[in-house]
Amino acid sequence: MLDTLKTISERRELLGILIIRNLKIRYKGSMLGFFWSLLSPALLIMIYGVFAAILRFNEGRPHYLLFLVTGIIIWQFLNMCLNDSLHVVLGNANLVKKTAFPRLILPLSMVLANLINFLLTLLVLILFLFVMRMPLPGLGMVPVVVIWQMLLCLGLAGILSSANVYMRDTEHILGVGSLAWFFLSPVFYPIELQMEFLPDHLGWLPFLNPMTGILYIYRLLLMGGEMPDILVIPGWWLLVSVGVSLVVFAVGYAVFQKSQRAFGDVL
Repeated sequence: MLDTLKTISERRELLGILIIRNLKIRYKGSMLGFFWSLLSPALLIMIYGVFAAILRFNEGRPHYLLFLVTGIIIWQFLNMCLNDSLHVVLGNANLVKKTAFPRLILPLSMVLANLINFLLTLLVLILFLFVMRMPLPGLGMVPVVVIWQMLLCLGLAGILSSANVYMRDTEHILGVGSLAWFFLSPVFYPIELQMEFLPDHLGWLPFLNPMTGILYIYRLLLMGGEMPDILVIPGWWLLVSVGVSLVVFAVGYAVFQKSQRAFGDVL
């Protein structure tokens, strides 16, 4: 791992070029270009505001719109990384076959490009929460959770980008799997709804889903002062999600490093 980090550091110029290229590709041909990174979350807040009002999801649920939008924006970072992972290696076949460089730069540059988009979106969310007079009790700790989520995304990117080189059905499997993962994660409903079906001593089970812990802690840090019920969850349950995320990162790194040796032959 340390040798890989040293090698990537030596090729940081290539990493920067790939990050910029990934950002440009996302907005290629767009009139507003990078401005969409700021406009999209604002439009999303408006759309879900109408959605929540029509379906009356917010009745009896104070700040439900803020709860929902926060969950959707957090999930979008993961979802963008999952979808972009499929083309990380395949989309750079010529580069992989003709140039010697640490292949890990490919998924890393994709995740970092999406991270930049996410941080801009997160900035809009924080400004919206501030305007709505939310207390933002743990704003200073948000960067730690961002790094946590980024490591999870990087691990998944390593697994998916490698798998899609050898098995092109990965895209179809991911489509179904990511949809199931979305509904199993407390994006538009509170975690308490999952815990109602579990005995007290098994309340930690939902946190085997790393996004459960990530969504929980983001909401706790950004709007915990207005959501007292969220504070009843034992802190050690979060360690379950952290542990799973680190395992995914380690597995993704190992899988990618082992698989990348044959990328040139397969492509």
